[in-house]
Amino acid sequence: MLSNYRSIAILVALSFLAAVATALLLVSRVADRLDPFMILVVAALSALGLVGLIAGHRTIRRDLLRSARTTRAVMASVHRDALTGVFTRSYFMEALRNDVHHGSDKSLGYLLLDMDNLKVLNDGAGHAAGDAALTHLAKTIGIVMPGAVVGRLGGDEFGIAIPGCDNRGALRRLGEELLRRLDQPVNVAGRPTRLSATIGLALAPADATDVDDLIAKADLALYKGKKAGRRQVVAFDPDMLGDERHRRFIERELRAALLMDELELHYQPVFGADMRVRSHEALLRWKHTVRGMIPPAQFIAIAEESDLIDKLGEWVLRRACADLETLRTPVAVNVSPAQLRRSDFARQLGLVVEEMGVDPGMLIVEVTETVPMVAGAVEQANLDAIRALGLKVAIDDFGAGHASLQYLRGFAFDIIKIDRTYIANLGDNRIDAMIVGAICDIARSLKVDVIAEGVETEAQLDMLRRAGCSAFQGYLLGRPAPLKRLAVADAA
Repeated sequence: MLSNYRSIAILVALSFLAAVATALLLVSRVADRLDPFMILVVAALSALGLVGLIAGHRTIRRDLLRSARTTRAVMASVHRDALTGVFTRSYFMEALRNDVHHGSDKSLGYLLLDMDNLKVLNDGAGHAAGDAALTHLAKTIGIVMPGAVVGRLGGDEFGIAIPGCDNRGALRRLGEELLRRLDQPVNVAGRPTRLSATIGLALAPADATDVDDLIAKADLALYKGKKAGRRQVVAFDPDMLGDERHRRFIERELRAALLMDELELHYQPVFGADMRVRSHEALLRWKHTVRGMIPPAQFIAIAEESDLIDKLGEWVLRRACADLETLRTPVAVNVSPAQLRRSDFARQLGLVVEEMGVDPGMLIVEVTETVPMVAGAVEQANLDAIRALGLKVAIDDFGAGHASLQYLRGFAFDIIKIDRTYIANLGDNRIDAMIVGAICDIARSLKVDVIAEGVETEAQLDMLRRAGCSAFQGYLLGRPAPLKRLAVADAA
């Protein structure tokens, strides 16, 4: 600030000297004579002004340079991640776009890094341990790749740009060296911990001439590395396009659908033996703005491979709870095996039910037949806790996995839903009819309900009644429909 004032003072002094010199010259002209002494004074003032001008220019230039450096430093600090010290996502992306664009002849190596099992570390040792691990990761990147531009793109995801790199093998070796150093024990939360990450890499302009495309291709490589077991560096290969790109597209669009409220629940009624609606099954539907209706079979499996399945599950539960008052019957929601593998699933479910203020007895959790077959301690504990909360548990698609009826002895449940494949062949296949009858007999002995899925004809309904099924679901009786349409039908 003082230097700025000094520069201004110099400029004022120069202006004053110039004004004096000009006045003296004017006086001389008016007097029509040139006094030698006056000439000396004017020359001295002009020389002094010139010296001052040069000094002032240098001072101002120095001050401007210093100010520019200070501004850049301030801007850089503003755009630094508070925890790790690397650039923020927005600043990093802007810097990346300066080097990667159509028509650019600059080479750049890009690594997309995702830290492995950070959530496990946070859950087991606390968020302070997770923060320490992220800080150590950022420092290690700086040691292994000192000239790189590094940005934190998400909670545990980092982008690393290396200008001038056009060697895929060298870029891979840098990534492998980073993983090797991360594998060395480091003190986290008071105990030695080995960290790991998965890295996908791509080159510009060899793989992409656009930032978004470059990141997408590195993301494909990263996804392949995760799918193959994590803790590795995978370079982009054109063969990864196709199915993998579609998978990532679905995942990205599904995240947007959750934010943009593009999802909805359709409810299919379940009828009792008296042919009155006794419950509804909530079925998730995704109406994409461009691709139209996307069936659950095309996105549930993809969601199960990421944290999206938890977000989808919570969304479905909350919406179903909100719709209970209108439906006026119990509602069944489907739960993925991936959700049950999360140790705190039952607790989180209980918190949502409590927050929504609904009767737990009005909710049914449907799990696929394979869950009790492969259930470990975590899954079993979740199922027991769900029943302890007051919710009912149903085995969905029973018979689709050809499970032995004996395993039912060791699994606590309230409802069996017979898979539609047995119902479809009921009139033509004597064995299927015998299996349906056996399931109903076992259900009666265990005092659980049996729901027949996929009922499409009156003949099937009649046979299922005689076999001992206590409830029925299928297109013959009612198709899935949005709540609004159901409410209109009830009012009519």
